[in-house]
Amino acid sequence: MQTKITRIERDQPEMLEIRCHTLSDEVREIVAFVKSRQGQLTGTADDRLYGVAVSDIYYIESVDNKSFFYTKNKVYESKQKLYELEELLGEKHFLRVSKSVLLNLMKVSAIKPALNSKFTAVLFSGEQVVISRKYVPVLKKALKGEV
Repeated sequence: MQTKITRIERDQPEMLEIRCHTLSDEVREIVAFVKSRQGQLTGTADDRLYGVAVSDIYYIESVDNKSFFYTKNKVYESKQKLYELEELLGEKHFLRVSKSVLLNLMKVSAIKPALNSKFTAVLFSGEQVVISRKYVPVLKKALKGEV
C-alpha cells in the first residue's frame, strides 16, 4: 500500500482519504486507529476545567458514583457516568474490563494472568489494571479484532 501526504494551507480543513479496491481488514484497522485518535473529554482537576485528548487517557474508573479518567501524569474528574463514557468511547478502543473500569486498549503494553481467572493489564505508564473474569471473553475478542 502506498502512502501520500500533502501539506495544505491553514485555512483548508484537514482530511484523510483512503482509496482502496476492497474494504479489507487492514483498511478497517487503519480507520479504527484514526477514529481512536480523535476527540477529547472535559474534566476537572485542581478546580480548573480541562479538555483532554481521548488518546492521552489510559483508563477511566468509577468510584463512589464519580467518574475519573487517568492520563500518564494526572487524574481528572468527569461529570459523565461510566456507562455514558462507554457509549461515547466504544469506537475508540476503550473496553469495559470490570464493573467500574474502562480501559484504553491502545495504552496496554502487556496482559498477564492473575488469580481466580482474572487478568492484569500492564499499561505503558507502569500502572496495572485488573480485568474481571466476566470481561475476559470480550477482551479476547477485542484483541483478535472481532469486537
